[in-house]
Amino acid sequence: MTQGAGQGPTAERTATLRDFRVPAYVNGTGPDPHGTHPADALRPAEESRPASAEEDCPEAYTPTERDLPVISRGATTQLPVDPDAAAAGQAVTGQGPLYVVGDVHGYLDELLAALREQGLIDAAGQWCAGPARLWFLGDFTDRGPDGIGVIDLVMRLSAEAAAAGGYCKALMGNHELLLLGARRFGDTPVNSGAGTATFQAAWLLNGGQKADMERLQDHHLQWMARLDAVEEVDGYLLLHSDTTAYLDYGDSIEAVNDTVRETLTRNDADECWDLFRKFTKRFSFRDEGGADAVRSLLDTYGGARVVHGHSPIPYLLGEVGSEDGDDSAGPVVEGPHVYADGLAIAMDGGVTMSGKLLVRQLPLEA
Repeated sequence: MTQGAGQGPTAERTATLRDFRVPAYVNGTGPDPHGTHPADALRPAEESRPASAEEDCPEAYTPTERDLPVISRGATTQLPVDPDAAAAGQAVTGQGPLYVVGDVHGYLDELLAALREQGLIDAAGQWCAGPARLWFLGDFTDRGPDGIGVIDLVMRLSAEAAAAGGYCKALMGNHELLLLGARRFGDTPVNSGAGTATFQAAWLLNGGQKADMERLQDHHLQWMARLDAVEEVDGYLLLHSDTTAYLDYGDSIEAVNDTVRETLTRNDADECWDLFRKFTKRFSFRDEGGADAVRSLLDTYGGARVVHGHSPIPYLLGEVGSEDGDDSAGPVVEGPHVYADGLAIAMDGGVTMSGKLLVRQLPLEA
């Protein structure tokens, strides 16, 4: 089995990464990394606290705070899945079945188990699903023990699936941007809009793992930097973050993906920070006005439903828990969460908080 299909080294958290400076390759012309989660200063991620109304507002959210404060809200309605609605707009492609994967965050063993359960890989971790199509919705690293192992696995499965007549593809998440920014810009100050911040501090604050940084190689960086941000497949608009910030980058899928890649290629720390900041916004599809926010994306980019990761389902439902996985009971996640008048499907099962790593076939079964 190639690297990434097995258990990676035990991750160690570190308080500082002064040895991880900007590598020489970033001064070249090729595309490079992402950047996610900023912080004005490296603060211990100790207490979880309820979010204020301002913090809970997607437009007011700033990634200079630790991501995902525990929120306490009334339960939202978890609508039943309507397979007919899910199939509306699904093109007859003649291709294999379509699967999506929520946020992995370095939990390689859980990912392997979920892929095996769906019949996508065999006991040896090799692709065995023939012409099936598999989409990862981003956030491969941080918080969990083996983010680089996850990336290696996805890259290998991409080649194996293509050889079998299917495909395995991935979208860019905010944690890809964060890891790229931490490696590319280190502790270079950026203007966060809420004071001075650095990618390095933000990465550490939001679960950056020293073991991942040590194993990160140029081909991982190049792969992450070339990921698309948005795609439409069989009537599903696939994206990582539950935000309308994608509209700031273009009025077509092609325009958004080109703009994001060009932003990363220019190697401007402030521009990359702004991209990261916008990709950290969340909860745009929840509560009053959420369905209209989803429609604004569908009307612009196409598709009948949005499928996203980023915001763990327990948070969308207002369930209190711990993102550090120290809640012994853990949140109960049965499967994807369908909401916003049935227009949005959330796929982040909260694996980082003892939830579930979700891999599901579309359309969803009732």
